[in-house]
Amino acid sequence: MTYKTALILGANGGVGGETARALIAHGWQMRALTRTPRAAQPGITWLAGDAMDAAAVLDAADGVDAIVHAVNPPGYRNWSRLVLPMLDNSIAAAQAVGARLALPGTIYNYDVGTIAVAMVDSPQHPVTRKGAIRVAMEQRIEAACRGGMRAVILRAGDFFGPRPGGSWLSQGMVTPGKPVTAITYPGDRGIGHSWAYLPDVGETFAQLLERDATLPDFARYHFAGYYDPDGTLFPGAIRNAVGNPALPVRRMPWALLPLIAPFNATMRELIEMRTFWRNPLALDHRDLVALLGAEPHTPLDQAMATTLRALGCLPHENRRE
Repeated sequence: MTYKTALILGANGGVGGETARALIAHGWQMRALTRTPRAAQPGITWLAGDAMDAAAVLDAADGVDAIVHAVNPPGYRNWSRLVLPMLDNSIAAAQAVGARLALPGTIYNYDVGTIAVAMVDSPQHPVTRKGAIRVAMEQRIEAACRGGMRAVILRAGDFFGPRPGGSWLSQGMVTPGKPVTAITYPGDRGIGHSWAYLPDVGETFAQLLERDATLPDFARYHFAGYYDPDGTLFPGAIRNAVGNPALPVRRMPWALLPLIAPFNATMRELIEMRTFWRNPLALDHRDLVALLGAEPHTPLDQAMATTLRALGCLPHENRRE
């Protein structure tokens, strides 16, 4: 049997970690380049290095079939200075070794004030700084593909899962390590929102990379995930996981966040993203379904229970014997 190998940048994060797990389950050998390697585990080799170090990325990519670029600066710090150079290093490595580059995309590319359902080829008119960087990332990848590189981009809504990273669920709606006594919901009443469960996203990337030979050189797909049409579906899943249908849902105190923002980079970024909670956006995934047959999909109640358990938020998980 011929084993395929992938390099993951960002394996300690949500998308990177779940994609690594999914690829290992599909029989791939994994390498993970990170500044904080973990202990050895089956199927994955941890390499010490920095995504900002072009030579380290190139060395780690030697002989791989795919590079998953799932790395971001922690806590949104120095996004504008670090994100594009890190991507340039992954692009250069993918070009040098002939690997397909895989990038987790977002909804931030779109102007949600003018579009409610985004197709893969819908116009991208970002209204935030982070969105503009996301568009620039995709433009650089597309340009490299015109020069012979292969890439796949999978855009998805807001992530949540047992490897939370900087998710809205773990940073704003519940408090990790504590039982859920109330839900803080960022969205306006009646406004739809798109969510993506990280293990399902990882499995989708694995299935796409398994089909590398049949994909276009520049492939883009949308992951629909769970679309909450009015802001009640997602809090309802939290209530179901906790076992309390009367769990209160409170509005996020947006007016107070600017008072914290001067001292907190994450808070500044959250404020900028408010437009995505005031306007609905769903992702059309017909191209993905046509290719895979079905989008990987964990039932929402199961996904939420798994997530809250991993966050230490379910009451029976927090009791000490």
